[in-house]
Amino acid sequence: MNTKHLTRLALSAAIAATLLPAFALAQDAGAQDGSSTRKAQAKPDASKAKNLDQVVVTGNAATGGLRKIDTSYSVTTATAEQIKMANPKSTADLLKIAPGLWPESTGGQTGANIEIAGFPGGGDAPFNTVQLMGSPLYGMPTLSFFEQTSIFRLDDTIDRAEIVLGGPSVVFADGQIGATENFILKQGTEVPSGSIGVTYGNENLRRVDGFFGFPIAKDWYGSVGGFYRTSDGVRSPQFAADKGGQYTGTLTHDSDNGTMTLYARVLNDRNQFITPIPLIQTGTDSFHAYPGFDPLTDTYYSKAIQHVFLAGYPGGGTSANLANGRGAKMTFFGGNFDYDLGDGWNLSDKFLIDGGDVDTNALFSGSNPLTMGAFLNANTPAGSVASANYVGGGAVDPSQSVISQGWWYIHKHLKNMSNDFRLSKEIFEGNTLTAGVYLAHYTDDDKWALGNQMLMTNTPNATPITVSYVDGGVTKQLTDNQGFLDNGGYNITERGKATNKAFYLSDSWRMGKWLFDLSGRIENQDAQNVVCNLTNRDLDGNQDTLYNNNVPVCNGTYSTTDYNKTHPSWTFGVNYTLADNMSVYFRANKGAHFGDFDNALRGNTTGNTPPLQKVQNFEAGYKYQSDKVYADISVYHRQFNGLTYQPTDGAGTPVGPQALYGSDSKGINFTGYVSPIDNLKLQLVANYLDGHYSHNNSCLKYTDLATGQDRCQFINGVQLQRQPKLHYAFTPSYTLPFAWGDVTAFVTYTHVGPHTQDQSGLQQLGSYNTIDFGVVANVDKNWQLRLQGTNMTNELGLTESNSRIFGAANGTDGVILARPLEGREVNVQVKYLF
Repeated sequence: MNTKHLTRLALSAAIAATLLPAFALAQDAGAQDGSSTRKAQAKPDASKAKNLDQVVVTGNAATGGLRKIDTSYSVTTATAEQIKMANPKSTADLLKIAPGLWPESTGGQTGANIEIAGFPGGGDAPFNTVQLMGSPLYGMPTLSFFEQTSIFRLDDTIDRAEIVLGGPSVVFADGQIGATENFILKQGTEVPSGSIGVTYGNENLRRVDGFFGFPIAKDWYGSVGGFYRTSDGVRSPQFAADKGGQYTGTLTHDSDNGTMTLYARVLNDRNQFITPIPLIQTGTDSFHAYPGFDPLTDTYYSKAIQHVFLAGYPGGGTSANLANGRGAKMTFFGGNFDYDLGDGWNLSDKFLIDGGDVDTNALFSGSNPLTMGAFLNANTPAGSVASANYVGGGAVDPSQSVISQGWWYIHKHLKNMSNDFRLSKEIFEGNTLTAGVYLAHYTDDDKWALGNQMLMTNTPNATPITVSYVDGGVTKQLTDNQGFLDNGGYNITERGKATNKAFYLSDSWRMGKWLFDLSGRIENQDAQNVVCNLTNRDLDGNQDTLYNNNVPVCNGTYSTTDYNKTHPSWTFGVNYTLADNMSVYFRANKGAHFGDFDNALRGNTTGNTPPLQKVQNFEAGYKYQSDKVYADISVYHRQFNGLTYQPTDGAGTPVGPQALYGSDSKGINFTGYVSPIDNLKLQLVANYLDGHYSHNNSCLKYTDLATGQDRCQFINGVQLQRQPKLHYAFTPSYTLPFAWGDVTAFVTYTHVGPHTQDQSGLQQLGSYNTIDFGVVANVDKNWQLRLQGTNMTNELGLTESNSRIFGAANGTDGVILARPLEGREVNVQVKYLF
């Protein structure tokens, strides 16, 4: 794929969409004479709620989609207004509106860990797919330093979101066995309409959002929109924590027999990737502030460590900037085509082409902190004379607490092309057969510099430290002049390419109140990964510069791993409509998760890659709605096998063989509300999970951080890592109507139950409760005022500890590195709608 050509193509589409309003306004009024049924987008209405008559298009092959009451699977929907009321910190954070989904948003705007009840993940998002207009954003759900929400931002161009958990997703699109969220774009309308909004937040957030939809000619419509923002972040790094924007354009044509939509999106955004900070642990699951660190607002990031030169980076080193964070520069161009061929035949095609850079500039936790004196005693020879100084001048006191953090830089260039073609035929009344072909080709071109342990003060907005010592009259440099103790422990290049080919059949049969569906898929993934081989070298030929005497760098040879696997998946569902407002369903499905470039191919040889991860899922549900009550309840039983555990060292380098294991989970999901009186709504989203590891009777080896002794831990029966047993969000809201409009106020109380760090279950992360709020005022027809806030009680809650430590992560002094929730955040928006 020619990336420059792709960029020019998408930018041209976006520019054209920007210029189209002027053209549209010049058109004859005949374009709006009512010959089109397309209507203007309605002003957001906070009183609208999910209901079983809403049509969903994700997870089914039905022409035009299915009503919720007819879907024999769990699906959560959110309108543009409901997305805003959830006040998500990021795209991943929005997933909290779906029961059984728990995104860890403590790492910042991007790079989230997305946990799905009963799907044992533990890091990144291997069981989560993001779709735009029904097309997956990338051929693999996750890679090291990448998960799909990292290349997607929420803004006013989104019309609605549909979130499907398991069920039929194993057959459609990319065959995701876990969760799929599909974002549908707003499109042009018969009557020109749009909005522009300005937002300010207490973390010095400044943001502008806009959208405009318009007619172009008869049956032709366009739209353009996007956002730009800058923010210091709740954890201010002394430079912009988040800075950038996203711009989207659409072009739609309606005809008597179908619709065609083309869309283009350009994303250029950089975001702070938040590193764990020190806390004090008492007991097994009680945590308190570390002296000198505010756990709600502090970060190690600072101007003093912002700019560095990484000498071990492939190709002779590179400059890196912490302010670039874990951001994305991506271009997207896609299209959807739906057409009624007549005589019961329907055709649908969706394609997406995207590419760009998804780089990571971030600190990653190493060992726990210690005093400067203790560090020198442990790292310099007895009898030597050591000197420790701040970069910029000044001696470091021996009692100063210090820490080494990995300053990692990963350049990741992605390309992706996918196409999903479907052809449906009504075989006889009530029965429709759909055949589909899914094709995806995608690449990953990386350069990594992991390790780069930088010695710095264990303080907010840290200062780097240099260390040298004199031994036998010879001066040895333990660090370079930036404070680096090494020039990287894993400096690789990686080039991955893969093609997925899938064929699927789906039959849907409606018999009175019954709706049956049976679907099957056969998919092949043919992937290859090429990684450079490493040789330790002295980068400057000087044995007295200890930090670069044994730096692993590419030696000009490469290891190639081929991966070619084929697997069938299937799903069966039955839905019975008890009444116009009530239904029950049952679903069974079995699917597989293919390996990715990093978590299956890299580090393994051809023919010795890990087995496919497979899931067997059974679920049943009940749906009900009335004027006062809405309820969607489901129970499930999920069984996994083929899961792998890969031990790594502090630099993230794989060490030792992988361990295989499985899991067994049972649980209940609930979403619903009660409106006991007019304008009052009491809403609950909840999940209870009884999930544990299985199928592994071995003892996983690890080193006890407190004692330094080698130990092992059995994992059979241990609670699934990072997944709370009980998780719920209760939101009461009340709407006050006035002659000039209305005001809706709401409060969300969230409870996250006990959860653990890793497969050992030895590091408990406790439980916590948060309170969020919002007030939305719609004034006349054109103005909307919004005040919203998160974590209003400044709750200290943890989502993870140091992910590079297996077992208990606190040392003898009770210090633990962990990611707590961000402190109170409040923002206000003024929006004009037209």
